[in-house]
Amino acid sequence: MPTNGQHRPNSILDLLEQPPPPAVEDATRLARLRTAWRESWEEGGFLYQRWEEVLQARHAGWHEIANWIKAAGLLAGVCLIVIMVDAASDITSAALKGLSAVPASDAGAGHGLWGTVDHPVRVFLAQQAAHLPLAPAALYAFWQLTGLLGLIGGFFGNAGARIAWTLFGCGSLAMVWSASPAGGRAAATGLAALMWALASIFALRGLTLRPVVHNHPPQFQPQFNPALHIHATIPAPTPAGDDYDDEPDSIHPLQR
Repeated sequence: MPTNGQHRPNSILDLLEQPPPPAVEDATRLARLRTAWRESWEEGGFLYQRWEEVLQARHAGWHEIANWIKAAGLLAGVCLIVIMVDAASDITSAALKGLSAVPASDAGAGHGLWGTVDHPVRVFLAQQAAHLPLAPAALYAFWQLTGLLGLIGGFFGNAGARIAWTLFGCGSLAMVWSASPAGGRAAATGLAALMWALASIFALRGLTLRPVVHNHPPQFQPQFNPALHIHATIPAPTPAGDDYDDEPDSIHPLQR
């Protein structure tokens, strides 16, 4: 009953119905969370089972791995691919801008071993760009990028990159032959061929002209088990005391 304007509980039920103080409620919630966390790591708990699936995934095949691990791995792989593609696009854009800033032809670029091969290429591209809606620097940058990608991709065994590297070398030799001075055309082209052959050691690493023969046993091997089957007819034994000689010829004993 209320006393001095305050309600005093007069039974145990009234005490249970009253809401607990905030401090007691927070302590109860924290105790429940600790209990749930401890029980989830016990044998048969949720986190215990997930951790066992992670440990088993190291030695299990793809079909035996838990579905949530597959989904997490695929999601992480997609995110990694997106990040790598974004970074590669930025690097490629910066490289193209840097290569485009290089002049297509330089009067002093024809000196030296590399200039003997590179200068005719620049001159050839500059001459061809005059008839195309492209800048000479763009053609030269594309030529350099094709060679770089063919060299790197061929080193890692990519078939398309090796084809691009082969076409890059043939085209470079043709450009050197066309734009080199007439007196040193053969020497410049031969030098370019040697430099391309040396670089092909890395671009065509592991490539062989021998045919690869795979000897795989046939999946189905017929088995022959010869067997000889002999069918013999065994006459029935003649009963004792029965003589068929004195019977007419039209009557014969029954044979099995």
